[in-house]
Amino acid sequence: MKRNTLLLLLATMLMAGCSSKPAIPVSDQQTLVMESAVLAAGISAEKPDISSLEGATVSRSELYNERSVPVVVNYRFYWYDAKGLEVHPLEQTRSITIPAHASVTVLSTASYPDARKVRLYLSL
Repeated sequence: MKRNTLLLLLATMLMAGCSSKPAIPVSDQQTLVMESAVLAAGISAEKPDISSLEGATVSRSELYNERSVPVVVNYRFYWYDAKGLEVHPLEQTRSITIPAHASVTVLSTASYPDARKVRLYLSL
């Protein structure tokens, strides 16, 4: 009797799992990822926003240097489609020098027209 109950429970769980919408959640609160060394270097950043520019999907973020010396920061944008799947080809990591007590804007254009979400990764 217990065996039949377990099989019925297992079958129900499998059916429930199959009925869910296939998607990988990309949290809106994880759109900006910064290594601890970036924070220690006095760099802060705004979460990347997504907009449309001349028909292309574009993301930008403002980076700030709070220190009295220039800092070189590596950055990379990761694009995701509506299902949360990473869009390929991946962008190359780029570097930018942020002058002392200044800010710069980093920008990315999605290579895939259906890109819906973005994540910015910052490192030194």
